[in-house]
Amino acid sequence: MSDLPEGIRPLTPAEAKIRRKRSVAIALTLGALVLLFFVLTIAKLGPQILQRPL
Repeated sequence: MSDLPEGIRPLTPAEAKIRRKRSVAIALTLGALVLLFFVLTIAKLGPQILQRPL
């Protein structure tokens, strides 16, 4: 018997491949958004942020 709850079936290799591609696409999109927000934050702060007294 399977360890899966009743009504849930294991993924076929094709379904697993599609799920993997979708997960990679979501991860890349999330990474790009994080990078975009970082760059926009630095741009908004301006070059004066590097010339502050320590």
